[in-house]
Amino acid sequence: RVRTIDELACEELRKGFLKLRRTVSDRMNFSDVADMTPRSLINPKSVSAAIEYFFGRGELSQVVDQTNPLSMLTHERRLSALGPGGLNRKRAGFEVRDVHASHYGRMCPIETPEGTNIGLISSLAIYASVDDYGFLITPYQVVKNGVLQDEIKWLRADEEFDAYLAPADAPIKDGKIQGDTIVARHRGDFKMVPVSLIQYMDVSPAQIVGVSAGLIPFLEHDDANRALMGSNMQRQAVPLLVTEPPLVATGLETRVAENSSLVVRARRSGTVTYVDANRIEIDGTDVYHLQKFVGLTEKTCQNQKPIVRVGQKVKKGQVIADGAGTSQGELALGRNVLAAFMSWEGFNFEDAIIISEELVHCDAYTSIHIEEFDAEIRETKLGREEFTRDIPNVSEKQLRNLDENGIVRVGTHVKPGDILVGKVTPKSKTELTPEEKLLHAIFGRAGEDVKNDSLEVPPGVEGIVIHTQKFARRTSLSEKDKEEFDKTLKQTEAEGNAQIAAAFIKMVEAIEEVLGRKLTDDDGVPLLEGKEHRYIAEQVERFQLDKIDIRSPQKRAKVEKIYEELWPSVEAAIDARNQRVNSLKRGDELKSGVLQMVKVYIATKRQISVGDKMAGRHGNKGVI
Repeated sequence: RVRTIDELACEELRKGFLKLRRTVSDRMNFSDVADMTPRSLINPKSVSAAIEYFFGRGELSQVVDQTNPLSMLTHERRLSALGPGGLNRKRAGFEVRDVHASHYGRMCPIETPEGTNIGLISSLAIYASVDDYGFLITPYQVVKNGVLQDEIKWLRADEEFDAYLAPADAPIKDGKIQGDTIVARHRGDFKMVPVSLIQYMDVSPAQIVGVSAGLIPFLEHDDANRALMGSNMQRQAVPLLVTEPPLVATGLETRVAENSSLVVRARRSGTVTYVDANRIEIDGTDVYHLQKFVGLTEKTCQNQKPIVRVGQKVKKGQVIADGAGTSQGELALGRNVLAAFMSWEGFNFEDAIIISEELVHCDAYTSIHIEEFDAEIRETKLGREEFTRDIPNVSEKQLRNLDENGIVRVGTHVKPGDILVGKVTPKSKTELTPEEKLLHAIFGRAGEDVKNDSLEVPPGVEGIVIHTQKFARRTSLSEKDKEEFDKTLKQTEAEGNAQIAAAFIKMVEAIEEVLGRKLTDDDGVPLLEGKEHRYIAEQVERFQLDKIDIRSPQKRAKVEKIYEELWPSVEAAIDARNQRVNSLKRGDELKSGVLQMVKVYIATKRQISVGDKMAGRHGNKGVI
């Protein structure tokens, strides 16, 4: 039985609420009834602490592995026998770790880590699902007297134990199993039985394996240990600069790409009306913003590229933009290269691999990695720290790439030791002499008693600054920043109103077409005539379908259908605008004590080099 996240989180919450109950009853015993308020009795900290503990420090809480789409998907499908209420690594014996007959179609018998966790951490099989009670179930096609029925039944392991099950590749003609006898599974064993005994049949030969093992072509010819290595090593592949789908595939590649959240899929069917590198529009109302050169958790690079053209028809759920490690909506982790199995003067002894220089020159295995660095400003006992370009004892040459706020400019090529963010911290505060005051008045911060606490590029990192972000609490904004903030707020509101207006106009025009007349507001003025987006967005707030005078029942039915179809997109646009505006007004949520923070992102292009690991899908690995 699987204990899903809702059950585990529920348990932690329950502990939090029990603690809360105790504190409330204690406070009720000791406080005066006249002064009692819900706020004085209830301390929500105990509940929020339980949630924070579960997601932040819980034994099973992990940061998702975003090396490539496959590693992300398999990490989200992971099953563990460890954790609270589970087994202990040291006490788990061979029986627990071994493959069991009940794993068939539920847990992958191949994908598990090598080492101490072998068999304790496994993966969900491709077709497996979890039922309402937490049991793993797998689908089978019903068979009666050797004839396949049009019915799929999901079975638990105990339900299939006594049944006779035929393999998916059994010979079938006109929906009937051929021959008199067939190899079947029964009570965890394989035996020859008459066809008439068969009750169920597997839905697919790939049913037994998980996602990672399902991507290995000709898996049935591989040794189990090597298949295990192959399925684990696919998850370590770094997304390449130029992706290429495999020549020999299993058909699961498109499904993996679709189900990883690294690609963009169409929310609704329609026609593509606009495409550029940053956004795609479908029917003018659905706008998809693409991620450009974003760093993922494992420092790999996510850069979404559109794969549709203007005028192209797309279906709901279709991939419209590629992400990291995908090509034309298909998983593409490596390259199709020619490999020779031969000796080369002993350089490729054992597991060593020799590659052609051509692969380096033509960037076949070149990837982009994105490093993130941050600098914070806090209030110290001696005064507030500050981001600045005026740093004591630093030459102008070292400051040449910083802007007036002391933050490195985007596009700068940086090497180890270069300053990314100029920051000064106050040293001892003493009473200034008149001479020092004069020096300060002339030279600004340069003469003041501050020490250099700048953020520098650490050793081993070289690349180009692709993005900088500044975060600040609303209270610690300067006048210039406040002006900038007001400008951004107006722009965000205008963009949101434009999207609301587009969705609303589409709906109103469709209704007007049915009614054959213009819709008007309470004053008799046409709803849409020559109005700005802001006014149309205000009209939306007051719009009510009941107020429209429709005599004909047929027309009313048509209008109601249009309203049901198109009003949700109007509401979604309103919610999106409000969410963006509110998050802007709230300001950035920083850690306690931090007043401002700057993040700098550096992109590094890495070519394949000596010492890198290369591998195929069958567990054939080696070092260059």
